[in-house]
Amino acid sequence: MKKTIVLLLLAAVCLYQYKLLDSADQDPYLVTDYSRLHPVKVERVAEGREERQLADLMQEARRKHLTISIAGQRHSQGGHTYYKDGIVVDMTTFNKVLSVDPAARTVRVQAGATWKDVQDAVNPYGLSVKTMQSQNIFTVGGSISINAHGRDIRNGSLIKSVESFRLLTADGSVRQVSRTENAELFPLALGGYGLFGIILDVTLSLTEDEVYRVNTDAVSVEEYARYFADKVQGNPDVHMHIARISVAPDHMLDRMYAINYTVDREAPLQNYNRLSDVEKGVIPSKLLFHLNRAFDWGKNGFWRLQQLYFSMQQNSRISRNNAMRSESEFMEYRQAGENDLLQEYFIPVDQFAGFVHSLRSVLTQEELNLLNITVRYVNEDNEAMLSYAQQNMFALVCLFNMPLSDEGQAKARRSIQNVLDRVLAHQGTYYLPYAAFPTQAQFQQAYPRYREFGEQKAKYDPQRLFMNYFYEQYYAEPPGTGQGKEES
Repeated sequence: MKKTIVLLLLAAVCLYQYKLLDSADQDPYLVTDYSRLHPVKVERVAEGREERQLADLMQEARRKHLTISIAGQRHSQGGHTYYKDGIVVDMTTFNKVLSVDPAARTVRVQAGATWKDVQDAVNPYGLSVKTMQSQNIFTVGGSISINAHGRDIRNGSLIKSVESFRLLTADGSVRQVSRTENAELFPLALGGYGLFGIILDVTLSLTEDEVYRVNTDAVSVEEYARYFADKVQGNPDVHMHIARISVAPDHMLDRMYAINYTVDREAPLQNYNRLSDVEKGVIPSKLLFHLNRAFDWGKNGFWRLQQLYFSMQQNSRISRNNAMRSESEFMEYRQAGENDLLQEYFIPVDQFAGFVHSLRSVLTQEELNLLNITVRYVNEDNEAMLSYAQQNMFALVCLFNMPLSDEGQAKARRSIQNVLDRVLAHQGTYYLPYAAFPTQAQFQQAYPRYREFGEQKAKYDPQRLFMNYFYEQYYAEPPGTGQGKEES
């Protein structure tokens, strides 16, 4: 009798688990990215290992009329790293650090190497990367393909750190690309989302590792632009900066705290440059962040705890390399049927407060579940053809919890398009690596060189060998079915 009861309980648990996970976003036989928005069947996933093998994969794809998509950690959330029935090239296995040149302050790495790999290689020489995302889990090839930016306020977006790279193009040739060699490809492949070829390896310029003293200031949304100009940008010793805006209902989008990293020349680097590899307090942080997802009181409590945490860091010291490897594990979320999805908006400095007030009204109207807003500063970038920073801007990185159902995504799309209307009204742009909710008209307004980018894609890859869902949505029908899309 006891055995029967146990078996029935096990069967009930199995049925519950099956029902819970019976959705496409949990299907292990389909390929998707971190967003889990668009799971599809692909021909296969091929690990990148050698140049000859990658060239052979391209020949096979051409022969079989298949497409190729290029994947790193797959944290881009708009279908940039895969395409139905095509070959996905997983570059995370193509990951060697090829050389470090301390005298020239450069490092050369294969595209699948992570920023952790780079930091581990350059840290012993007292060197550091200039620009990268706040976390070091991403691949170098993926980061330059989205032209990433981070906490550094002096060195610009990642394209400015790239000296050169080698690119395996659609015609099967390997091209050395720099600002002087095959220069036309430089602003296309950097920020080109894998549409111009497979980046094989990259040479990056480096800067000195250094010790920072960390200070936190409370500031209002209204005061922030002036505070940044006077206290941050106006102080040449502040090399890195980040800020957060309250999403707590008690102080919705009106309060901020700013974190500044000021060079401390009195502190010996060797006392602080041991790299931290273990994330602390993941379980309690994960629980608190889940309460932030689920309840208004959770958002209020999480904001108060964040303020307390950063006040405890006041006047602490940290090396540059450690400051550029912040925690991310506590935010990982794999709940079936929903996910935390990023959107990022770039707003001119003088438009910041006005946009935030406008965003507050949209959030109230659309009932979006906003979990976090991080603010960074991005220098003007005139190099990348699809530049998101056409002037000096504040980047607002917004994390939303959203349903993955068709109905839920349709509502999310309408809501985000409403937000985008406010972004564009404030002369802003948005970041292309995230879920492709914007309309074509919004894309074309935010990226005025979109037509030139499409023309260059047709020139270098006329057969559309390199394909992904970002390109399909904003430029082209699936191969062989049409001549592309355009809205005047």
